[in-house]
Amino acid sequence: MRLITDWFRRTFSDPQIVFLTVVLLAGFAIVLTMGHMLAPVLASAVIAYLLEGLVVTLEDRGAPRLLAVVVVFIAFLLFLAAVLFGLLPVVSRQVTQLVQQLPSMIGEGQKVLMTLPERYPDIISPEQAQQILDSVRSEIAGYGQKVLSLSVSSVVGVLTLIVCLVLMPMLVFFFLKDKDPILGWFGRFMPGEHGLAARVWMEVDRQIANYVRGKFWEIVIVWAASFLVFYFFDLQYAMLLSVLVGLSVVIPYVGATVVTVPVMMVAWFQWGWGSDFIGVTVAYLIVQALDGNLLVPLLFGEVVSLHPVAIIVAILVFGGLWGFWGVFFAIPLATLVNAVLRAWPSHNTEHRA
Repeated sequence: MRLITDWFRRTFSDPQIVFLTVVLLAGFAIVLTMGHMLAPVLASAVIAYLLEGLVVTLEDRGAPRLLAVVVVFIAFLLFLAAVLFGLLPVVSRQVTQLVQQLPSMIGEGQKVLMTLPERYPDIISPEQAQQILDSVRSEIAGYGQKVLSLSVSSVVGVLTLIVCLVLMPMLVFFFLKDKDPILGWFGRFMPGEHGLAARVWMEVDRQIANYVRGKFWEIVIVWAASFLVFYFFDLQYAMLLSVLVGLSVVIPYVGATVVTVPVMMVAWFQWGWGSDFIGVTVAYLIVQALDGNLLVPLLFGEVVSLHPVAIIVAILVFGGLWGFWGVFFAIPLATLVNAVLRAWPSHNTEHRA
């Protein structure tokens, strides 16, 4: 017990460590308690942070701050419009077509499953096949109820989406335009000595900026390559599946494994065990192999110095806390924790010296 009290007294006698601890606890408390209410503000702040790199690039080339902000903001609006009016309608239409085809796909799957006891009686029995079918039916029924509940609350969801689409661009613009006054206002509440917090932020800023930039290009490249492969083989729902493959790179290791299932299922239901199925499977696996062994090292290198175990733990922990957004920001949050842990002992060593 004395060791713990001595460590606590020695560690938190430094005002810089106390300040860093308070900032981290306050940030997590705000996200946990008011994250839902402040979601548009937090999302706008994250988008503005990501766009700040482009603004700084234009400033370095001689553009005034306001002009750089306007140019980057217009580019952001064009990108948002392309996603909303170009990509989403195609994906939504293919989702609808896939849902309409699900009954026939399920029926085909049932026929194949019921033939397995005849082909492999030592591996699966008719009772086991029937249990699997019952489980699949119950899961599908559960998903149907979820879809129905979403459709009932769709009016509220659409209104919320419209409000966010109006508010968020405005917030992004003002965050970019008034960056210095906003940071200056927060700086009034910071103590005179905050070198530890500044050192942690510099490392996090460097790693996250490189990570997000590389991850954006990885999503685009993997999505484009997957779409070309699916389009070449005339695979159904090519745009929907390629978007899923592109977004799967956000979740390392897990995403690629999960998204492979719908790709293989759609290909099998379309062609069966034919040459087209084998061809699209091989091409898809080549895209995944090139992504993991060529594209990721080329885009990231050693920027994010996190062990694979740490990445998986971060996905589980932050995903459990904040759902989809926790999974989406798992690696940046893990980078923050890693930076704090790396800065903490070195500072204590200097303090004892």
